[in-house]
Amino acid sequence: MKVLGISGSPRARGNTARLLTEVLRGVSDAGSEASAVSLSEYTIEGCIGCERCRLDKTCTRFNDGMTLLYPRIREADALVLGSPVYHYNVTSQMKAFIDRLYAFYDFTDDRPRGYSSRLAGRKRKAVVFAVGEQAEPAELGVALEALSLPLRPLGYEVIARLPVLNCFEPGVVGKNGGVLGQAYRCGRELAAALSGA
Repeated sequence: MKVLGISGSPRARGNTARLLTEVLRGVSDAGSEASAVSLSEYTIEGCIGCERCRLDKTCTRFNDGMTLLYPRIREADALVLGSPVYHYNVTSQMKAFIDRLYAFYDFTDDRPRGYSSRLAGRKRKAVVFAVGEQAEPAELGVALEALSLPLRPLGYEVIARLPVLNCFEPGVVGKNGGVLGQAYRCGRELAAALSGA
């Protein structure tokens, strides 16, 4: 089983990246294949609603980072999405990534349009986490929902949603064994769900 981790942080080695590493370590220790991507290393244009992907079955409007990521998403049995909280939501990098997943939908021509996902049918799984400096879960705003809600109609079962609080300084999460342990367990749970255990 293949798991693809996506860090939506503009910092390549910050708290989000550290937590993603820990989730994927749990995945690997449970026997699944894991790889990670930092969106900070890709240029991803925002979806402009041109609808070309409805005909072309992929985004042909832009030749950018998503062009490289689409095959990896198709191959992966699971996604791990992590983002720091920016103004009660995910980062603009993560939002662009999520919006460009629209290219995996097929639509009918009636109104209102019916739709299906070309990613559905493989019992795909996902884990999401949001990292904030806030002390209260409510102050993470809509970040966890912004990560998890778009995955469901695409064909993913979100098996864990991890809110991570009190993380402001870069790398501070590395000193929090409790949160790192939670992230690791999320990875183990993801691998178990993929294997049907």
